Amino acid sequence: MESPNPAVSVLVVEDEGIILEFLVTTLAIKYRNITIYKAINGRTGLELFKEHRPDMVIIDISMPDISDVQMAKKILEIKPDTKFIVLTAHNEKLTVEDSIGNQFKTDHFIEKPVDFPDLFAAIDQCLGEILQQAL
Repeated sequence: MESPNPAVSVLVVEDEGIILEFLVTTLAIKYRNITIYKAINGRTGLELFKEHRPDMVIIDISMPDISDVQMAKKILEIKPDTKFIVLTAHNEKLTVEDSIGNQFKTDHFIEKPVDFPDLFAAIDQCLGEILQQAL
């Protein structure tokens, strides 16, 4: 789905540089009308969020400096309607869903290695909700 609204933006936070670049490049090709910000760690991600206030955050579950939960809580204090897509390793998924589910609302969990059709479907659903809220 290509967004008809160029004001929609996404922040991708991933601490593995190669994966971050691949995600951002792939998303930029698929979603040409969305502004994409990228951060290599949670601290930079939070700074970018404060500056740009994107509509959606795609976040790796394991961050070395600020945890995903800490980052999400701070983001939700700034912009409570932010959509979250959490990337997680397969063996972490159930534990992560249980622990995070009690701390902040995630819109989708995507297992690593990332299945791009699943990621695109999650993004498309979030975009639909974002655009619906804007009406």
